[in-house]
Amino acid sequence: MRLQDKRTLVTGGSDGIGLAITEAFLREGADVLIVGRDVGKLEAARQKLTALGPAGQVEMVSADLATSPGIAAIIEHVRASGRPLDILVNNAGVAYLVPFETVSEAQFQHSFALNVTAAFFLTQGLLPHLGPCASVINISSYFASKMIPKRPSSLYSLSKGALNSLTKSLAFELGPRGIRVNAIAPGTVDTAMRRKTVDNLPAEAQAELRAYVERSYPLGRIGRPDDLAGMAVYLASDEAAWTSGGIFAIDGGYTAG
Repeated sequence: MRLQDKRTLVTGGSDGIGLAITEAFLREGADVLIVGRDVGKLEAARQKLTALGPAGQVEMVSADLATSPGIAAIIEHVRASGRPLDILVNNAGVAYLVPFETVSEAQFQHSFALNVTAAFFLTQGLLPHLGPCASVINISSYFASKMIPKRPSSLYSLSKGALNSLTKSLAFELGPRGIRVNAIAPGTVDTAMRRKTVDNLPAEAQAELRAYVERSYPLGRIGRPDDLAGMAVYLASDEAAWTSGGIFAIDGGYTAG
């Protein structure tokens, strides 16, 4: 198993992309700490993950990473465990896909708090606890560099572009410590967050979006959360020992054109 006995922290690990990555890590032998706000969702995820078998151990911690106390609580939990962290996945995020002219200050602040500030300060606070050859994986988005017509993304694109810049700069700053930093940039993935966002669009916009996906994705479909798990395992493993500073597009070929 490629991640045997490695300790992993996955934010937003109770559903969607985070849960799929966590499942893959467990199958590869990692011990995983999942972080989320909703205790009920965390417990349901823990039960599902535990049922996978004895490959790795599962812990859970509830915290709001859009707040400084939430970030501090996770850092303290890792410190108190006394065990180095080998893999950090900054996956928690929020997508406000609203027209530029209607973006509120509250939406702006929350988007950056969860999509950028949490990744920045959680990684910073965990530096003393990251073991030799640790891997940091940020979950970005194709929206950082390519847009969809009639799907407003100024705020979301801005935050994910910032996360990409953070990924590359940290690869340079933390490389001398042996820490690798990479990002996965998914295309459209069928998650609860995505479905909620699409459901809020007018019916005409939803129909246009479906048609756009069918004709624009070379592989003919949007992604599933487990489509990203293989890349996450690779980046977390020793196979990626000389891989750092990359933004890896996992998007069914969408950004190839």
